[in-house]
Amino acid sequence: MSPAGARPSRESVLDAFAVESEPGQPTLERYLRLYPEYAGELIDLSRELSREACDDGAPLSSADQTLIDAAWSRHGAASPAAAADPFAALTADDWRSIAQVLDVPRQVVTALRERRVSLVSIPRRFLATLAEAMRSSVVQLEASWEPAPLLVARSYKADNKPAVGEQVTFEQVLIDAGVPADKRARLLAEVD
Repeated sequence: MSPAGARPSRESVLDAFAVESEPGQPTLERYLRLYPEYAGELIDLSRELSREACDDGAPLSSADQTLIDAAWSRHGAASPAAAADPFAALTADDWRSIAQVLDVPRQVVTALRERRVSLVSIPRRFLATLAEAMRSSVVQLEASWEPAPLLVARSYKADNKPAVGEQVTFEQVLIDAGVPADKRARLLAEVD
């Protein structure tokens, strides 16, 4: 209850209007005069209460149901299927084995997994080997090669919000990982 002399709340006014025995035009006008601050809500509620309810409980005919099913089928075929992210399904053990297959440090595989490496800097031969190790295709890898979202909220203090860094070349990732020059040359070669 509101104290004597206090204006009733919006909810109280709308509740009172909703349970009026005669919710017609005269009742609406009376409420609008008494509570002009709730005019928009009262008009909306009045329209809602005066709407005719459609209780068409009759079942659809088989022809109507066929039309609806056909429309849903066309809609489903027209909407593009989300491409499966080949990176999402791999576990930590999978990434360890991929590092062994590629004969690179895990730091390099982590950079690839996080898509910090510029796709155009990765030799096609290496990309094909990576795709095979991931049980994927080169086309799927290329389609999903955008910076990965930050998956885990880290618990540390920083001056700035964590962000995805700039992509670097594959060669720079190999250098940063301490891969020897002769091995780097072999990994960067387009052909064996």
